[in-house]
Amino acid sequence: MNLFADFETRIKTALEQIDSIKEKRSSLDFGRIVVEPPRDPSHGDAATNAAMVLAKALGTNPRALAEVIGDKLKEDGDIAEVSVAGPGFINIRLSTGYWQRLLATIITEGTDFGRSTLGKDRKVNVEYVSANPTGPMHVGHCRGAVVGDALANLLAFAGYDVAKEYYINDAGAQIEVLARSVFLRYREALGERIGEIPPGLYPGDYLVPVGQALAEEFGTKLHAMPEEQWMEIVKERAIAAMMVMIRDDLAILNVHHDIFFSERTLHANGAAKIRTAINDLTFKGHVYRGTLPPPKGQLPEDWEDREQTLFRSTEVGDDIDRPLVKSDGAYTYFAADVAYFKDKFDRGYSEMIYVLGADHGGYVKRLEAVARAVSEGKTKLTVLLCQLVKLYRDGEPVKMSKRSGDFVTLREVVEEVGSDSVRFMMLYRKSSEPLDFDFAKVTEQSKDNPVFYVQYAHARCMSIFRQAKEAFPDLDVSPSDFAAAVAGQISDVTELQLVAKLAEYPRVIEAAAQSQEPHRLAFYLYDLASSFHAHWNKGKDSPELRFVNDKDRQLTIARLGLVHAVASVLKSGLSITGTAAPAEMR
Repeated sequence: MNLFADFETRIKTALEQIDSIKEKRSSLDFGRIVVEPPRDPSHGDAATNAAMVLAKALGTNPRALAEVIGDKLKEDGDIAEVSVAGPGFINIRLSTGYWQRLLATIITEGTDFGRSTLGKDRKVNVEYVSANPTGPMHVGHCRGAVVGDALANLLAFAGYDVAKEYYINDAGAQIEVLARSVFLRYREALGERIGEIPPGLYPGDYLVPVGQALAEEFGTKLHAMPEEQWMEIVKERAIAAMMVMIRDDLAILNVHHDIFFSERTLHANGAAKIRTAINDLTFKGHVYRGTLPPPKGQLPEDWEDREQTLFRSTEVGDDIDRPLVKSDGAYTYFAADVAYFKDKFDRGYSEMIYVLGADHGGYVKRLEAVARAVSEGKTKLTVLLCQLVKLYRDGEPVKMSKRSGDFVTLREVVEEVGSDSVRFMMLYRKSSEPLDFDFAKVTEQSKDNPVFYVQYAHARCMSIFRQAKEAFPDLDVSPSDFAAAVAGQISDVTELQLVAKLAEYPRVIEAAAQSQEPHRLAFYLYDLASSFHAHWNKGKDSPELRFVNDKDRQLTIARLGLVHAVASVLKSGLSITGTAAPAEMR
């Protein structure tokens, strides 16, 4: 249950019962009325701008209208107090009974509390990582992998029908470079001295096993073949080996895709899918024959100073028109992007999200233009750009990896600090902002380490249940028992503040899903953990606030209900971030 959505409905219902508002209801805009937590929690539990939104249309002073609305809201038995602040904000304090019933609901719903129908089962495709299959995943891929995966989980929890997709860039010049690099390692496996890896080829040791596998499978046969013959064989084996490596790398980060889409399928059968996509754009009037002026700065490799087939992308929001077919009849890279989008559109997605690195900022407008043209505005496309991650160890930059040749691999980072630390810290800053990742800080056991602090809160909840079992060996209660016990028992102000923090969860889920910002959830989990730890610490100074009271079984059960609610929300949120909720921490 979303507390703020609940009271938005109640407030709008109350407004329609006020005569001055009832008379002009048809001309009033209730759509701008919001209910949200007040900026200062001491002002109340919820606040609304209703008076400020409606006053002008009603020809009255906002503060005077707020007083009238406040008097009406006081008739609601779940509202304990109403006050007017500033130019007309209405602050609401809820009754203890309301908080107790809400806590019972949280306990009953468990890890499903906060699950939303916001998405209405709309089909959403989230494409993320999509690294070239030319080597192991590196730390630069890590942030996009985590952000994309957590966003997909978040949208699914918010009621969308989500598909997680990986686009395999297995066509183009980089694959030929990969094949040549692997063939060199194949020759090395046959006993040939290859010396230093030539410039332009991939130097990493990760290709050594691929070359050895080719030697075991083919012996010297490949060496005897002409290049055009061995090239296709090596390409196939190299791509397959790289994708096994990439899937394994992602798996240790707890990232699993539903769909792996091969770019080569767009070029299959004479590039039938690309040709169909261009024909579709042509039919819709978005394609013409013409020339492009030379772009400013460095010329892109697909620019030609001659007539070619162009996408009229400036008419759908792009900065320049884009070439689709070169003068020699070859399709451009951009043409494959068009065909890929059309393939997704034909699969029925109402929204497509691309999670890309910050260096792909130039792709945003052209992809948005493709979406408008292909779907005729029926599909929403969003591109999320993830800024760079810088690695440090005790404040010093981390050196490159020997295995990869020129970068730090994702696997190395995860194996050193663990998947949970990597995932949570990659979300603990807005993805559009640069991130400094310090190995020392993400493994320290302190409040300054967000992942430890949140996971420790869940482990502490589990510890409290073990303590309760020691105090009451015969204790055997279910969530329904907890829910029944909280009425009349959970009433201390600090307990109710903790319930209020739990009550924010559904709102956080919906807001994070709508803004497509999973970092909001990580921030909330830290705040919830902080509230829980603070309340636990008060129990050390005030024994009457402790969760386990060996002299009062019923109060203990009620307070265990509060602990159960905290643990459920923490576990739910951690699951969305792809992070474990441990039962104990050492």
